[in-house]
Amino acid sequence: MAVVLGSVLALSVPGSATAAGSADPVAAAESTQPDVVDVVEVSGYLDPIMADFIERSIDKAEADGSLALVLQVNSARATVDDERLLELADRIRGSDVPVTMWVGPSGAVAAGRVGQLAGLVGDLALAPGSELGDLGARALPAEQLTEPFVQAYPRLQSQKVSFSEAIELGLAREAPTLPFFVLDLPGFETEIDDSGDEPVRVPVSRVRFAKLALLDQFMHVAASPAVAYLLLLAGAGLLIFELYTAGVGIAGALGAVTFLLGCYGLTALPARWWAVALLMVAMFGYAVDIQIGVPRAWTVIATACLVVGSLTLFSGLMLSWVTLLAGIVGVFAGMVAGMPAMVRTRFGTPTIGRDWMIGAIGVARDAVDPEGVVVIDGAPWRARTQRATPVAEGDSVRVMALQGLILTVEPADESAEADTSGNG
Repeated sequence: MAVVLGSVLALSVPGSATAAGSADPVAAAESTQPDVVDVVEVSGYLDPIMADFIERSIDKAEADGSLALVLQVNSARATVDDERLLELADRIRGSDVPVTMWVGPSGAVAAGRVGQLAGLVGDLALAPGSELGDLGARALPAEQLTEPFVQAYPRLQSQKVSFSEAIELGLAREAPTLPFFVLDLPGFETEIDDSGDEPVRVPVSRVRFAKLALLDQFMHVAASPAVAYLLLLAGAGLLIFELYTAGVGIAGALGAVTFLLGCYGLTALPARWWAVALLMVAMFGYAVDIQIGVPRAWTVIATACLVVGSLTLFSGLMLSWVTLLAGIVGVFAGMVAGMPAMVRTRFGTPTIGRDWMIGAIGVARDAVDPEGVVVIDGAPWRARTQRATPVAEGDSVRVMALQGLILTVEPADESAEADTSGNG
């Protein structure tokens, strides 16, 4: 037991290597540049970013002459299409370095198209508590898969099997931890260190771990269905909020970045363009009624488009009910109640009530022709001209009426002249 535990402890440190207490000077010299086993973490959705990362890792392992490349898998879904999956499968099968797979740690799963890749590797292992299966329709040719995998595929297609069942079916071997799996790879060298009280088995070969770069990790998360959907809605909501405020502020900049990230995520996913269009119609409809200040027909149309667009957004993927609830209820509540209140607060003044504004004199902050921004009592308001009479920037205006959050104004000189002629 001490021998095994010694190797596990040594392998548990990323990039750990080396031998201790070697009595042979030649062996000690060789151990200064030991062979390498590369371990690549594959988690989350198998998307184009992750597929490219796996291929780059294979290229690096080949260039470095690694002993093997281990895919440490905990992934249940894939967003790559069949063509991209076949390209990745061909790269794995054609690798000069053996590509193996360990599904772990405990509780990990290899399902969907990611699980189909498990049928390509010659050495597959599962940790206790992990699962394999629910692979869906087979996208890879049978001749590319191992014989036990092809025989078990009818069962694996629609259900998962535990690690013990996978071993019984001849699909995989048991490996409680990654070090135990790596220890049995062909060519992986260890030696016995008997300098202590008990002999300890320590590795000579190195284990090198690799993950997605920080930026790639960020984009990988943005390309997951739930995140892309929520980013798109949140970004559009912030842009609408900024539309009804004076100038471009933090909300507008944050909304633009969030919206673009959502769009990026959708381009990497099997999103239906007409469902995306429905979501944009929904945001437009809410924006129309926010301008009026009260929910009307456009709110009903927008809500219907939001629900249908959300439920049908992805082909072959279904958002969880938690994500749908957050998106639909969050947008509806924000647009019908929250957004009008925030806009009124941002445009409002400390004075209670707005009837006092009728007849108030202000200044046009920019040209009002036919719409623009005026400043009344120090607060900016969106305004439109009455009878299409333009107002130049810097001219005085008089408030004639209010409609929702929009003021109807006239040039103050023209209004004063009308009053004088009427009195005469």
